[in-house]
Order: sequence, then C-alpha cells, then structure tokens
Amino acid sequence: MNYRQSFAVFFLLLSFGLINSLSARADIVEGKDYTVLTNPQPTQDANKIEVLEFFWYGCPHCYSLHPHLKTWLPNIPGDVSFRYVPAILRANWVAAAKIYYAIEAMGIADVLHDKAYDAMHRDKIDLNNESVLFDWIEKQGVDRKKFETTYKSFGVQNQVARSTQMTRQYQLNGVPALVVNGKYLTSGRMGGTPQDTIKTLELLIEKARKER
Repeated sequence: MNYRQSFAVFFLLLSFGLINSLSARADIVEGKDYTVLTNPQPTQDANKIEVLEFFWYGCPHCYSLHPHLKTWLPNIPGDVSFRYVPAILRANWVAAAKIYYAIEAMGIADVLHDKAYDAMHRDKIDLNNESVLFDWIEKQGVDRKKFETTYKSFGVQNQVARSTQMTRQYQLNGVPALVVNGKYLTSGRMGGTPQDTIKTLELLIEKARKER
C-alpha cells in the first residue's frame, strides 16, 4: 500500500470514527440522560413545548448551569416556552423562592435573578437572612419597603405553596432540574457538564416535538 492509499484509508477511518462519535452524542438514553415522569403534568399552553427549570439560589450546580441556560434562552424556537420555578425540597429553600417570586412580581427579575445568584455564590451574602436580604435589595436601587411588602405578601405566599406542590408533583429529588412538556426530566447530575445538559434539553425538546 503506497502513501496515498494509506492516507486515504486513515482519512476514511477517521471520518467514520467522527461520524460515529457525533451520532453517539446525538443519542440520549432514558435512565441515564433523562427520566420519564411517572405522572406527567399538564402544561400551561398546549400549543407550546413547555420547559421548566427548577432551581434554588443556594445550589452551586444551578449557579454553574445558569449562564449556559441564559445564553440558550434568546434562541429558543418559537414553539417553545420557558419558565423558572424555584424548587422547595427543604424548609430552608423557602426564602429563596420568596426572593424570586417577589422580584418577579415587581418586574425586576431580569435584573436581579442573576444578581441573587452572584450575591450568594460569589459574594457569600446570606440572602436567607431577611435583614441582610433587605439591606442588599436596597443597595440594588430597589425600594426597600415595597420589596418587603411584596416579599411578605399573600400572593408570594401562594406562589411558594404552589412551588412546594410542584416540587412533589414533578418528583424532584434535586436541582437543577429541567422538565420538558411536563413529561421528560433531566438534571445537571444526569447531563454531565452544563453544555451536556443543554444538549440533552435540546434533544428532549425535539423528542417532544416529534410526539405532538
């Protein structure tokens, strides 16, 4: 076999290997990359493929996934809807849920969602402590009194109760957890790297789309 033939064979084998590798990465396996909920949940809009991210501000894995999810969100397909849902697996997660629902109610979640993560993980600020939280909120240029009222409001309490219920209904045992169309669940722990989790999410969306 001459040099040119050897090179051709090598290139063919290399190409075949790359194709197989890409194909393998395109496949997701139930039980490894995702699970199917025992009791699928209804979605808010039957015309959309719904994606929910269950998170907790205190979770380092949620913090690692968040920038990748934020980069992905502006490019989501038109038939997909997305919603953040603070999970409540333990009593000490309630404060974080109240923070999210309060800033969402005040229309400042786009600004303070990222900052709440940074405050807890980068700056080591204990936002579970109400006095510390309210001081921090004021430093962000937010009306402290209005935030306190919203944070303690009946509406936020109702949403917290709903989050607690959803955490059970979606059979969560950890975060971050991404649920596609009320049926498929993947998490940072299943997906490997944050990039792997986003890829699995995209493939689950495609799977849900084909089933419609």
